[in-house]
Amino acid sequence: MTPDEYCQGKTQQSGSSFYYSFLFLNNTQRQAMTALYAYCREVDDIADECTDASIAASKLNWWRNEIHNLFNGNPTHPVTLALQTALEHYPLQKEYLLELISGMEMDLHTVSYHSFNELSLYCYRAAGVVGLLTIEVLGYETNSAKESGTIEYAKNLGIALQLINILRDIKEDAGRGRFYIPQDELKQFGVTTAMLLNGQNSKETQALFSHQANRAKHYYEKAFKAIEPNDRYNQRTGIIMAEIYLALLKKIESENYPVLEKRVSIAKLKKLWIAWTTARREFKLSQKKN
Repeated sequence: MTPDEYCQGKTQQSGSSFYYSFLFLNNTQRQAMTALYAYCREVDDIADECTDASIAASKLNWWRNEIHNLFNGNPTHPVTLALQTALEHYPLQKEYLLELISGMEMDLHTVSYHSFNELSLYCYRAAGVVGLLTIEVLGYETNSAKESGTIEYAKNLGIALQLINILRDIKEDAGRGRFYIPQDELKQFGVTTAMLLNGQNSKETQALFSHQANRAKHYYEKAFKAIEPNDRYNQRTGIIMAEIYLALLKKIESENYPVLEKRVSIAKLKKLWIAWTTARREFKLSQKKN
């Protein structure tokens, strides 16, 4: 099995929505994004599946050393071997790859967050940096006079998607003893962690979840206000992912936040439809500019 085949298998096993956004990439971009996503899965799975925190920390530290090996030209893991190929074409920043590991380490030591100010660091490390890595593969215009708004777009979109993940996975995360909704907001809306653990859906939990949904939409809006118009077509893969996640959020809202009862998802056919219609829309917008 080649490194790229390993990464492809890792991506397919996850059943992620990322697959649908990858459909519109060229071969070089698809290789890089698949390797990047496989890396995200490797480190995320350690935090989620390893029950012994000390063993998980050791495994994450191995990955930190492996990223150093990657940038020193001697990677050993199939994923970092695939990332080595990606680095031949795209300037993937070592700093961001390491930040992702730091985000997963937070999961080993932090089971709740006092405020959104604390949670926002986790969201940045777990997803914002993924957005920043992704735009390097997709491509964006640079201007020496100012930082591209597309960089801000990438960071904020990553945070928005992570917030939607948190809302969708409340039941599953509570079962692991993790509570990502800030403690001060639980108190504000009269919700306890016991209510989340017991699946007690009520007007209080619905109000709390609505608050979380509105924050995700706020970051989504910040992202799309920041993106440079000339970068939209290049960034269509990320925009497709954003539209799929927005559809998921709208479904959660329309069903009155049943996240304590079930994991809400979007059908594969609908994801494919969203991907196709979004790509078509972005193509038309790019043609108008020309």
